[in-house]
Amino acid sequence: MTTPNTKPAPPPEALAAQHVIQIATGYVVSSALQVAVRLGIPDRLAKGPRSAGELASEAGVQEDALYRVLRALASVGIFEESDGKRFALTLAGGLLRSGVPGSMQPMALWISSPFHFRVYSELMHSVKTGQPAAEKATGMPVFEYFPKDPELSEIFNNAMTSFSDMVIPAALQAYDFGGIDTLVDVAGGHGAVLTSILKKHPRMKGVLFDLEHVIAGARGRIDASGVADRVTTQSGDFFKAVPAGDGYVMKHIIHDWDDERAGTILRNIRTAMGGKKGRVILLESVILPGNAPDFGKIIDIEMLAMPGGKERTEAEYRTLFERSGFRLSRIVPTQSPLSVIEAVAA
Repeated sequence: MTTPNTKPAPPPEALAAQHVIQIATGYVVSSALQVAVRLGIPDRLAKGPRSAGELASEAGVQEDALYRVLRALASVGIFEESDGKRFALTLAGGLLRSGVPGSMQPMALWISSPFHFRVYSELMHSVKTGQPAAEKATGMPVFEYFPKDPELSEIFNNAMTSFSDMVIPAALQAYDFGGIDTLVDVAGGHGAVLTSILKKHPRMKGVLFDLEHVIAGARGRIDASGVADRVTTQSGDFFKAVPAGDGYVMKHIIHDWDDERAGTILRNIRTAMGGKKGRVILLESVILPGNAPDFGKIIDIEMLAMPGGKERTEAEYRTLFERSGFRLSRIVPTQSPLSVIEAVAA
């Protein structure tokens, strides 16, 4: 017998149906998150709870519509609603503020961007053909599209930099980058990974290598890093050649490409090493067996839809390296979603 305030436990079928609905409506939550972050709601709540009316007035939007967006986000743990339609930040919501340590704001803006909705509306194209949905949506490879949309390119690069800021401390804690004279960060974006490593290893020199328009945006971060005197920059195409060094680091780069193109990058690195017994250090997901929640398995779909790459298992990495002149030496898990994957010249 139940009391008036107690609902009977739903049967397993009802819970399963709720689970399906939750997954199917994921894009609704993603859209609401994009709106809240673009309106700066987490920053506006940084000093404490505020009403939907106050927030709407400041942001220049319609009060009832904003309230309903914030209420939905409160139901999934981003905000907390109290009496009077007032909202406060949760721990997760606090990570969506700008300029705070560990901020997820840049990544949230990228993952929930309208561009993603365009691309994922074409996901069936990827499943039928194996080709990136982004190419169907834009008419060109995604990395060719970015320079044509400077605003989107900036959102993407900011997201990758913020992700580096989360990943690299965990990598530095778990893995010793010492023993490298010249470390080349291939497709290193704005230099977050490279400068962080150089700060910990004062005798190491670094080369930041990326496309010209990306390198142009990296100068400010390098100059502010305190290690600018040990960093040189080069622009170019890693499918043709890479700078010389005895150590190479790549964060979330190899996963952008299928085995053929990833192998081309690695073989170019092997050529640039010459006779040196150098090492390649990847910061990537490693797909594990089983059905547990796995960040890598979600990002694998992003790779399918966007650049046409893939996440890999340990066995797949081993084969990829062997075909490219390297030997997989170890995989070091970190406290971030990525592992350190080390290979040495064979």
